[in-house]
Amino acid sequence: MTNQFRSYFFALLSVICWSTVATVFKLALKEMDSAQLLLFSSMTSLLVLFSILLLKGKLLLIKESQVNQIIYSALLGFLNPFLYYTVLFNAYSLLPAQLAQPLNYTWGVMLVLMSIPILKQKIRVISILSVLISFIGVVIISTKGTLLNWSSFNTAGVILALGSSVIWALYWLFNLKDKRDALIKLFLNFIFGFMFILIYNLVFGQISLPNVKVLLPAAYVGTFEMGLTFVFWLNALKWSKTTATVSTLIYISPFISLVFIHYILGEKILFTSILGLIIIIGGIVLQQITSYKWKKAIKTV
Repeated sequence: MTNQFRSYFFALLSVICWSTVATVFKLALKEMDSAQLLLFSSMTSLLVLFSILLLKGKLLLIKESQVNQIIYSALLGFLNPFLYYTVLFNAYSLLPAQLAQPLNYTWGVMLVLMSIPILKQKIRVISILSVLISFIGVVIISTKGTLLNWSSFNTAGVILALGSSVIWALYWLFNLKDKRDALIKLFLNFIFGFMFILIYNLVFGQISLPNVKVLLPAAYVGTFEMGLTFVFWLNALKWSKTTATVSTLIYISPFISLVFIHYILGEKILFTSILGLIIIIGGIVLQQITSYKWKKAIKTV
């Protein structure tokens, strides 16, 4: 088995797992509120990440973390899992899965915009074009194509879904500056994130232990959305010749997700959801391809 084959194997595992989570979000939110889902899923993810670190013999690396790194983990833990999933789960509670999921995928667009103030990157004309293209997709999905009839526009749900993409982009950019082992920093982030989530539930929600049937979707979210799939993706990047070789595979996920949403949740998939998603992904891919070629051209000068 070649390294590149291993890379594709783990990348496809990641894609399949991420394709199912939108459906599981909706199933879980039928049985519990967003705060409870966040509490039990983040608890599961902590156990998964702890087990992975234990198996890999990396637990002792936590002791090497300095005070400033611990503080940084607390700040990142506030962004993800606490703030990001609080906003995302509330978006899913207000919107059909076929709308919430593609709107959340605009994090690639937000990444371009956020990198300007945070990474001090200059925005190019092609980046502006890609953002505008993806924004058209957002409008089509949000209004279901009825641009002259805004009664179908769920303002709160759309704002939350787009807000989650902003939070994820911020988390990704700040996490990029943290040079520690990826699993160590993720585990520490989730420890602090879980503390914020627990406090949030104690103040604004209610903590009660649901039955096993109700807990299963939350455990699935914690395992495959927040924990194990991240390790799959790290392995995909590790074995691949280049990041670009496997990174575009992630954009297959939202399309496969629509299949699960239709057949399991029973949602009738609107043409505007598919069209809008294609346009959003098209804008993001355009940005990635041109950015890659631009960087490559600079290196050859």
